[in-house]
Amino acid sequence: MITSAEEILDSVSAFQRSRIILTAFELNIFTMLGSDSLPAEEIGRRIGAAPRSTERLLNALCSMGLLKKRKGLFSNTAVSSRFMVKGSVEYLSRIGHLLNLYRTWGTLTDAVRAGRSVTAREYDEASLEYFIEAMHQRAQTSAAALVARIDLSGVKKILDVGGGSGVYSMAFARAKSGLQAVVFDMPSVIKLTKKYIAGSGLSGRVKTVKGNYNTKDFSRGYDLVFMSAIIHINSPDENQALINKAYACLNPGGRIVIQDHIMEEDRTAPARGTFFSLNMLVNTPAGDTYTENEMRTWLANAGCTNIKRIATGMDNDLMVGKRGASSD
Repeated sequence: MITSAEEILDSVSAFQRSRIILTAFELNIFTMLGSDSLPAEEIGRRIGAAPRSTERLLNALCSMGLLKKRKGLFSNTAVSSRFMVKGSVEYLSRIGHLLNLYRTWGTLTDAVRAGRSVTAREYDEASLEYFIEAMHQRAQTSAAALVARIDLSGVKKILDVGGGSGVYSMAFARAKSGLQAVVFDMPSVIKLTKKYIAGSGLSGRVKTVKGNYNTKDFSRGYDLVFMSAIIHINSPDENQALINKAYACLNPGGRIVIQDHIMEEDRTAPARGTFFSLNMLVNTPAGDTYTENEMRTWLANAGCTNIKRIATGMDNDLMVGKRGASSD
């Protein structure tokens, strides 16, 4: 919560620190350095930049603790070696996605005036890889704990709508022996999904289906439909149509589980959700963050009963709705 002039100015000027790191990432400085110690002129030559301006950037990175300088030679610190060098186990590749968001957030003023995104949302191949990797990294550390909060009794087959890398499908498969999961996503995404699944050793139990969830119907026979970080991409009408389709593909007694930002009724909290609603404004045609009552309404309209919210203790809670035990 901002309470002083100093905090206002600190927030306004925070872009400088983020832009310095993003520029270093974009120029591949940390990975290029690796374990080497090099002068600014050589670093500039390798990244295709002027030596004097390169040194200014390197000095700023030193002041932030992301590089160190000794006798005119620059090298990575323990922190940058751990998180910023490609190939490191903990490499923060998601920064590539944040770099793309930095650019689109620059259009926020125009988007607020227009009431819609003013940027094209089409991903090129590199941007899509950054996005899927960012979502995978973010979910990987918490997927098992989140899945543990979902009752999998009687669940044999799961549809993971817009499942991206398949990180949650893999967590479901690991959580219950014999469970089958299907990741449904766009063809360009499924190409990447298959690589993640192959690396997981779960190719026999996690499958893929290509399609646009807004235009393609789902096959039937699922016990659970999982939607993580999906409804915020869509308009209210699109969400109702999607949840209707999800309900139709469930076996009797099956459930829809939604993981997303859940806003308070006045939409001023949680703070991360208010920021994310603006992220959807600048990056999607009609996306937003939604309240618990809105989600309950969509689930009820589709035919769900036993609708409940499950607190996860993580950034996002779950909304669950159940299909009746008999066909309807």
